[in-house]
Amino acid sequence: MKSDLENQFKKFYFQELGWIVCFPSCGNRGKYVSYSVILKKGHSKLEKLVKLGEVFEDLEFEKNYPHTVGYYRLSSGEGADFLPEYLELRVIRCVEEFWLFLNSLDI
Repeated sequence: MKSDLENQFKKFYFQELGWIVCFPSCGNRGKYVSYSVILKKGHSKLEKLVKLGEVFEDLEFEKNYPHTVGYYRLSSGEGADFLPEYLELRVIRCVEEFWLFLNSLDI
Protein backbone atom coordinates (compact mmCIF):
# COMPACT_ATOMS: atom_id res chain seq x y z
CA MET A 1 0.00 0.00 0.00
CA LYS A 2 1.30 3.43 -0.96
CA SER A 3 1.70 6.18 1.61
CA ASP A 4 -0.50 9.29 1.70
CA LEU A 5 2.61 11.37 1.01
CA GLU A 6 3.20 9.57 -2.29
CA ASN A 7 -0.38 10.26 -3.37
CA GLN A 8 0.14 14.03 -2.89
CA PHE A 9 2.25 14.22 -6.05
CA LYS A 10 1.37 14.13 -9.73
CA LYS A 11 4.09 12.11 -11.42
CA PHE A 12 5.47 11.91 -14.92
CA TYR A 13 7.77 9.15 -16.11
CA PHE A 14 10.03 9.97 -19.07
CA GLN A 15 10.48 6.43 -20.36
CA GLU A 16 13.54 6.76 -22.60
CA LEU A 17 15.50 8.63 -19.94
CA GLY A 18 14.13 6.77 -16.93
CA TRP A 19 13.42 10.12 -15.23
CA ILE A 20 10.55 10.82 -12.87
CA VAL A 21 9.28 14.36 -12.38
CA CYS A 22 6.90 14.85 -9.44
CA PHE A 23 4.65 17.87 -9.06
CA PRO A 24 3.26 18.62 -5.61
CA SER A 25 -0.54 18.73 -5.71
CA CYS A 26 -0.53 22.35 -4.50
CA GLY A 27 1.78 25.31 -4.06
CA ASN A 28 2.97 26.09 -7.60
CA ARG A 29 1.56 29.10 -9.42
CA GLY A 30 2.45 31.11 -12.48
CA LYS A 31 4.41 29.75 -15.42
CA TYR A 32 5.27 26.05 -15.51
CA VAL A 33 8.95 26.76 -16.08
CA SER A 34 9.23 28.19 -12.54
CA TYR A 35 7.35 25.34 -10.82
CA SER A 36 9.22 23.49 -8.09
CA VAL A 37 9.34 19.76 -8.81
CA ILE A 38 11.15 16.72 -7.52
CA LEU A 39 13.43 15.08 -10.08
CA LYS A 40 14.67 11.51 -9.90
CA LYS A 41 17.05 10.44 -12.66
CA GLY A 42 17.27 6.82 -13.73
CA HIS A 43 17.50 4.09 -11.14
CA SER A 44 19.15 6.37 -8.60
CA LYS A 45 17.41 6.69 -5.26
CA LEU A 46 18.55 10.32 -5.13
CA GLU A 47 15.86 12.92 -5.61
CA LYS A 48 16.37 16.65 -5.81
CA LEU A 49 14.14 19.68 -5.70
CA VAL A 50 14.55 21.73 -8.89
CA LYS A 51 12.68 24.23 -11.03
CA LEU A 52 10.92 22.56 -13.95
CA GLY A 53 12.83 24.80 -16.35
CA GLU A 54 16.09 23.19 -15.16
CA VAL A 55 14.78 19.78 -16.24
CA PHE A 56 14.15 21.00 -19.79
CA GLU A 57 17.51 22.77 -19.97
CA ASP A 58 19.40 19.57 -19.12
CA LEU A 59 21.55 18.60 -22.12
CA GLU A 60 20.57 14.92 -21.86
CA PHE A 61 16.91 15.92 -21.97
CA GLU A 62 17.35 18.28 -24.93
CA LYS A 63 19.27 15.73 -27.02
CA ASN A 64 16.76 12.90 -26.66
CA TYR A 65 13.50 14.18 -28.15
CA PRO A 66 10.93 12.79 -28.67
CA HIS A 67 10.07 11.65 -25.14
CA THR A 68 7.41 9.13 -24.22
CA VAL A 69 5.86 10.53 -21.06
CA GLY A 70 3.49 8.66 -18.80
CA TYR A 71 1.35 10.41 -16.21
CA TYR A 72 0.66 8.25 -13.18
CA ARG A 73 -0.21 8.37 -9.51
CA LEU A 74 0.65 4.88 -8.27
CA SER A 75 3.48 2.52 -9.11
CA SER A 76 4.86 -0.80 -8.03
CA GLY A 77 8.43 -2.00 -7.82
CA GLU A 78 11.68 -0.08 -7.88
CA GLY A 79 14.69 0.10 -10.16
CA ALA A 80 14.43 -2.33 -13.07
CA ASP A 81 11.10 -3.59 -11.66
CA PHE A 82 9.49 -0.12 -11.68
CA LEU A 83 5.98 -0.39 -13.14
CA PRO A 84 3.77 2.70 -13.08
CA GLU A 85 0.02 2.51 -13.58
CA TYR A 86 -0.44 5.14 -16.29
CA LEU A 87 -3.48 7.37 -16.38
CA GLU A 88 -2.28 8.87 -19.67
CA LEU A 89 0.67 8.33 -22.02
CA ARG A 90 1.93 10.80 -24.63
CA VAL A 91 4.85 11.35 -26.96
CA ILE A 92 6.23 14.88 -26.76
CA ARG A 93 8.46 16.32 -29.44
CA CYS A 94 9.06 19.75 -27.88
CA VAL A 95 8.61 21.50 -24.56
CA GLU A 96 5.43 23.22 -25.78
CA GLU A 97 3.78 19.79 -26.16
CA PHE A 98 4.61 19.06 -22.52
CA TRP A 99 3.00 22.36 -21.46
CA LEU A 100 -0.12 21.29 -23.39
CA PHE A 101 -0.02 17.93 -21.59
CA LEU A 102 0.12 19.70 -18.21
CA ASN A 103 -2.74 22.00 -19.25
CA SER A 104 -4.90 19.04 -20.26
CA LEU A 105 -4.35 17.50 -16.81
CA ASP A 106 -5.06 20.81 -15.06
CA ILE A 107 -1.73 20.94 -13.25
